[in-house]
Amino acid sequence: MKPCDAPLAAPAGVKAVAVRRRRGAACHDTSDWVAEEVPVALEYNGVSHAVMLASPVDLEDFALGFSLTEDIVGSPADVRDIEVVEAPLGITVRLEVASACFVRLKERRRSLAGRTGCGLCGAESLPQAVRRPAPLRSDVRFAAVAVQRALDALQAHQPLHAASGAAHAAAFADADGRLLLVREDVGRHNALDKLAGAMAAGRVEGGDGFIAVTSRASYEMAGKTVRAGVPLLAAVSGVTALAIELAEEAGLCLAGFARGEQLNLYTHPERIRP
Repeated sequence: MKPCDAPLAAPAGVKAVAVRRRRGAACHDTSDWVAEEVPVALEYNGVSHAVMLASPVDLEDFALGFSLTEDIVGSPADVRDIEVVEAPLGITVRLEVASACFVRLKERRRSLAGRTGCGLCGAESLPQAVRRPAPLRSDVRFAAVAVQRALDALQAHQPLHAASGAAHAAAFADADGRLLLVREDVGRHNALDKLAGAMAAGRVEGGDGFIAVTSRASYEMAGKTVRAGVPLLAAVSGVTALAIELAEEAGLCLAGFARGEQLNLYTHPERIRP
């Protein structure tokens, strides 16, 4: 639960602000932590591609994950360098990518300014907006208790949310439900991109596993999970019809309302053992 008063030391990604707190007729002035939300511009080979509103933490992971899940690059090896540059108006992440990737990017330029909610904002055509990833080539199965174990443990690994009450998390867990890696952001897509980037950068060791998120599972969240090569996405909240369609085609087990012993399996329920 979010604390009533701000502690002395700020966790990464939050700032202290003044607040007047009321409870019934009583009120008092104090301080509180709120989540930072800053413009983050992504530049590829010197050309601006997207401006996102994001938490200013783990931005190298974010840039790599976004590049991979948006099919801008085909593998981490296509990214030659990542530089994070802070400025008064926001943060610029400069990526140098392979020339072939940059050529493809220029062919499908997108204007994505301010994308924090709808993953398709700024797409220039319907085929570009609704893209289908290659199907998964995994037949791994998971125990239902492993999904429950991961989600039960996730709250304790969200310092940004604990301080501010305003952040989503995406986590990668192994087949037994042990959390191996967690990333947070004010945006649910951003949190998943940060996780995908950290995984691709080798910040986690392990084989088969699944992704758990503290949000709903939209079409784009399902697509990013498939592109990360993960066969199960478990969401605390609901799922969308388009996410179900994509997951069914791609071989992704899509689970929603994953809370305690509850687990709604919308696609490929054979991936979950009793």
